[in-house]
Amino acid sequence: MNSEERSQLIDALIEGDISEADFVRLEAEMLVDAEVRQEYYDRVQVDTLIDVETREQSAGVDSEKIVAFPRRTLWLRTTGIAALLAILATVASVNWFVSRHQNIIATNEVEPTASGYGVVAEHLDAKWASDSASIQRGEILPQGPLVLDAGIVQIDLFSGVALVVEGSANFEILSPMDVRVDSGKIRARVPEQARGFRIHTAAGEVVDLGTEFALDVTPDHADVHVIDGEIEWHPTDADMQHMSKGEALRASNDTATTSPLSHDPSRFIGHEELENTLIRGRSERRQEWLTHSAQLANDPRLLLYYPMSQKGGWNRQLVDLSPHAINGTIVRANRSADRWESENAALDFTAAGSRVRVEIPGEHRSMTLYCWARIDSLDRWYNSLFLTDGHELNEPHWQILKDGRLFFSVKKNDPQVSKGERDKHIYYSPKFWTPAQAGQWFQIATTYDIDARNVTHYINGEIVSREAIAEKWLVETVTIGAASIGNWSEPRYKSADPSFAVRNLNGAIDEFAIFGEALNAEEIRELYEIGKP
Repeated sequence: MNSEERSQLIDALIEGDISEADFVRLEAEMLVDAEVRQEYYDRVQVDTLIDVETREQSAGVDSEKIVAFPRRTLWLRTTGIAALLAILATVASVNWFVSRHQNIIATNEVEPTASGYGVVAEHLDAKWASDSASIQRGEILPQGPLVLDAGIVQIDLFSGVALVVEGSANFEILSPMDVRVDSGKIRARVPEQARGFRIHTAAGEVVDLGTEFALDVTPDHADVHVIDGEIEWHPTDADMQHMSKGEALRASNDTATTSPLSHDPSRFIGHEELENTLIRGRSERRQEWLTHSAQLANDPRLLLYYPMSQKGGWNRQLVDLSPHAINGTIVRANRSADRWESENAALDFTAAGSRVRVEIPGEHRSMTLYCWARIDSLDRWYNSLFLTDGHELNEPHWQILKDGRLFFSVKKNDPQVSKGERDKHIYYSPKFWTPAQAGQWFQIATTYDIDARNVTHYINGEIVSREAIAEKWLVETVTIGAASIGNWSEPRYKSADPSFAVRNLNGAIDEFAIFGEALNAEEIRELYEIGKP
């Protein structure tokens, strides 16, 4: 059972529509895997908190007296799983529930983990082979053999070693202190604390003594160049050779023989050269996006459009470039670098209370919510992208759950009128974010398409989920009104209460748009290709 299938079964269990056969499969996974039990437990908490939120929004209800029971009675066969629900089902009040479960989380929650020995710090036109992952800037390199078909990547190992790898190249990161290269060019800058770093080839291995060297590895031989400092060359079947700055040799893979070479570091891309090339490339890419952004601002389908890179003074105002001119008010959020690392061209929402306040009038049929966001962490149950005040009837909510899934809903029912009925259906995406991706930029988009009767989630130009809108949850006229980007606000009539839910996005946004129509997959992909850094 893969993680996506497991998540689907957990959702089905919580929704109460899981088959008996699937329940038995999930039950077996829970009994033997603590991580599965923890994932289930986390989902139940989120589900229960959504119920709590719904009940709090019912007029005349005292939140101190709400009893947070699970929505459904689930047929469970093991006392271990039943005990988890029992914890939730015996809650006496919301405050007790929250404090109690925060303590449980602190002691029992599985600590987030990641796997790998280094990250892709930079890349230039990198194209990975089909049997390697499409590794983006900022991602942790997966374990196992890697094939770079073309382009250049800079890899920062956790030992402090910086590598520049030129495609085509076949290599593997064995540890923070060991790399195997089967073919390709690689240049290594090794700090003092990583002295002893090794690169293995078929012809032999380099042991660094500080501080910079390069290899050109082919199926027949390995060329070794010492750019600065000293190394040891250990041939596969011969004695070690000590090499110093300015020396180079060629070692045969088959005969264990070596021959001197003319030292030529210009054969290899240096770290400074790569950085300068990347700066120029980012600048050119950003200019292309700015040109497209000016054209996009004229799209008549836009309800509002905020490229955060705006000229003029600070003034705590975010200028809407769409024809509607719905300017936003910046609250607490600070300027930060955008996805091209251009200073003061994005808004960072990390500080508590940060948001952009907007008010969008009118009634709308279909819509597209769109942004580029940097996610530093998901340390709240709800991490806001765009939420209307209070989440009133016919209003949308768009956010990221703590477990890395997108959450979109349009409120369908008034709980005061529809007693016992849920007020909305939530359209989830699969998990797209993990702690290993902290600090990365993502294009995030969700379409609410009344004509096609579906909700589609996109990440980086690709469809990650599409769900049909059931007739009972169909809202044909969506309203927005007062809302916040990057946070959530209570309705104005509750402003006398100083307490508030902490839902601000721990990260930044540098482009945000709402369209009054559902963009198609080709349009979302085109926006990604033009806007990716």
